[in-house]
Amino acid sequence: MSVSVRIPTILRTYTGGDSEVTAEGSNLAEVLDDLDAKFAGIKGRILDEDGKLRRFVNVYVGNDDVRFQDELATPTPDGTEISVIPAVAGGC
Repeated sequence: MSVSVRIPTILRTYTGGDSEVTAEGSNLAEVLDDLDAKFAGIKGRILDEDGKLRRFVNVYVGNDDVRFQDELATPTPDGTEISVIPAVAGGC
């Protein structure tokens, strides 16, 4: 299933500067595998050494945060938009 993946500025060096790319997969894990096959190394910036989402990276499938869904098993229906968003820290 083909999905659209929005890439944050910090990871665009992997995608040749593209802010949006397409990938294939029926769930988030498969989409990330496909992304890494096309853009070597990008998956390692999204997942940690244990294969889990990095603490400071948020991933949305449609409007849903995958941490409140099925994480990497979250389904990615054809035409879905996936957003990878680095967490912003700061404060007073």
